[in-house]
Amino acid sequence: MSKRLAVPKTYKLYIGGAFPRSESGRTYEISSPKGVFLANAALASRKDARDAVTAARGAVKGWSGATAYNRGQVLYRVAEILEGRKAQFVDEIVAQSGVSASVAAAEVDEAIDRWVWYAGWCDKFGQVAGNGNPVAGPYFNISVPEPTGVVGIVAPQDSALVGLVSVIAPALVTGNSVVVVASQKHPLSAISLAEVLATSDVPGGVVNVLTGSPAEIAPWIASHPDVHGLDLAGAGDLDWVDLQVKAAETLTRVLPPGEPAPSLERITAFTELKTVWHTKSLV
Repeated sequence: MSKRLAVPKTYKLYIGGAFPRSESGRTYEISSPKGVFLANAALASRKDARDAVTAARGAVKGWSGATAYNRGQVLYRVAEILEGRKAQFVDEIVAQSGVSASVAAAEVDEAIDRWVWYAGWCDKFGQVAGNGNPVAGPYFNISVPEPTGVVGIVAPQDSALVGLVSVIAPALVTGNSVVVVASQKHPLSAISLAEVLATSDVPGGVVNVLTGSPAEIAPWIASHPDVHGLDLAGAGDLDWVDLQVKAAETLTRVLPPGEPAPSLERITAFTELKTVWHTKSLV
């Protein structure tokens, strides 16, 4: 039997449901902890960041307009596909991080479980975060949470998969779209996750994944007028105060760096409350 040639994987960006190379043509090498070459990853540019924001802005209306039940079903489908491709993610985490297969498998399991956990909140968070308000007069007064819009995210840099899931999933629950800058050290799992999203029912543009230097890309996302929320979970090593200042210029709400543990607070962080008044029937 003749020996087959290896077919190395090309890791690209994920923008608007497609997998383009960086418009700059730049790449950077990903190596194992022992210095073994693994792959080339795209080095995203300012133009790539702008394109990703444009795609995310265009996807907000359709995604936020879906029913909460439908969003939950779509997110659960992502978890199903992750489960089916578990072996691939384990191999990538082992190669990038140098951890054992059992540790990598535990990380993938945790990522899948978190995705399922957030999927379950899609048709429930509104009842918890919204409320009926007591008012004087013959009126109903109800506050309903709505998505903020486009959320820019700097993913945790020391996590290959679970950190990425922990910042993307809660933003999607409420109907936001996202532009996420993946871990610079561990980008392979991010693009593989993008492939999962592309083959699930998540509409193109709802999630956009950039690989490369957060220090280079994050300032352009933070200052972009079409970015409505900024999650700096993985920006602890950056000048995140400057990013916060840039975001403030366009009235963008900001989550500071920190461990993105699963919580209802991460879901509601990028929501707005719409208050509705309605007269009571006097009949």
